[in-house]
Amino acid sequence: MTEKTIKFGKNLVTTEEFLAEGHSFCTGCGEVLALRLALKALGRDVIIANATGCIEVCTSPLPVTSWRVPWIHTLFENVAATISGVEAGSAILMKKGRIPGRDIKFVAIAGDGGTSDIGLQALSGAFERNHNFLYLCFDNEAYMNTGIQRSSATPYGASTTTAPPGKHSIGQVTWKKDLVKIAVAHNIPYAATACPSYPFDLMNKVKKGAEIKGPAYVHIFSPCPTGWRHASDLAIELGRLAVETGIFPLYEVENGRYKLNVDRPELKPVEEYLKPQGRFRHLLDEDIARIQQRVNEDYARLKANAASSAA
Repeated sequence: MTEKTIKFGKNLVTTEEFLAEGHSFCTGCGEVLALRLALKALGRDVIIANATGCIEVCTSPLPVTSWRVPWIHTLFENVAATISGVEAGSAILMKKGRIPGRDIKFVAIAGDGGTSDIGLQALSGAFERNHNFLYLCFDNEAYMNTGIQRSSATPYGASTTTAPPGKHSIGQVTWKKDLVKIAVAHNIPYAATACPSYPFDLMNKVKKGAEIKGPAYVHIFSPCPTGWRHASDLAIELGRLAVETGIFPLYEVENGRYKLNVDRPELKPVEEYLKPQGRFRHLLDEDIARIQQRVNEDYARLKANAASSAA
């Protein structure tokens, strides 16, 4: 069967859907949109290992599944190890002629909790061993599947069920862990950020990461109306605001060289991103000012890295 595509400007997008209808994601979920786009970029010749989390739970309610490609459910802590074994085993079987030689993309999927917290050890090991795989972190900034508990990817000041604001706490008291920087520190050939509000940028990065030889990492911003307490029709707008304010800049690092994919002449105030979300409703003006200062500093460092790489 010939695959059908639609052309959007310079971009060709398949009309084939690798995620079936009938999943149980929340209304307005940004994560499922990002997943659908990523699967379109990956195509049919793929094997996916999926750690426990929203994506796993919402796509595989026994006895049915929404997956139209080979898919393995694994634990919170070992998705990178699982896909490493699949990749290594497939290579050996092809070498011995036990299965036909072909270009298969090996992909690990996890949320921010399964990546930045529980699965970081396995991910670091897979990077260090130089396995040929793509890791996709769908970051909704908390353990949303199990009750909106904070993770190390939860942003400073956010309210969660395990980091609630009160007389003696602002909510989350630590700053968001920079997983892309950690991935880059392993000297892998490709790492990037992506957001479903910029669909072609996301698909192009997923495709590039899957085709590069060696480990690749794409960190995908995934607005969550349930956990972030925002209106169900705001996921795309909030994704754009995260980029436009510098809260979540879009960039890629290829062989150590930084490139900003969206670089506005002037960032919007972070307040525009924070205000529509109930998880930030308790923040005072001085709290927002502190977040603004941190964003400005981080963005300036990122721009300097991009300018140095371009020189």
